[in-house]
Amino acid sequence: MSLLFPSKELSTVPAQVHKSLGVKIRRVMTDNGACYKSKALRKTCRDLGLKHVRTKPDTPKTNGKAERFIQAALREWAYGNSYQTSQERANALPFWNHLYNWHRPHGGINDQTPISRLGFNRDNLLRHHS
Repeated sequence: MSLLFPSKELSTVPAQVHKSLGVKIRRVMTDNGACYKSKALRKTCRDLGLKHVRTKPDTPKTNGKAERFIQAALREWAYGNSYQTSQERANALPFWNHLYNWHRPHGGINDQTPISRLGFNRDNLLRHHS
């Protein structure tokens, strides 16, 4: 399973996440980039009942998880293997993302996997991991 979705439109993401993991999104955290200050994003968040939280400028620890994920993705996926084409690299991303979230121990959470933090019992894990 991958948390890559067929659409990058924010309006479709909450339903896709809920369908795949049973998780309800309540907040969206972004940095302060111009693309996250748009009226369209504000309206979409309001329409979906999402609280939009922005990171504090020049405070990397506020967005540490995202920054750490990007570092790991670059090191382990994008540049961690030799790819013949960009398409081959893109095709490898869902598999790496699955490994990262379901199987790779994370030191910041006592060597647990991120998916273990969702509180799934064994039946739920098997259902989501088939």
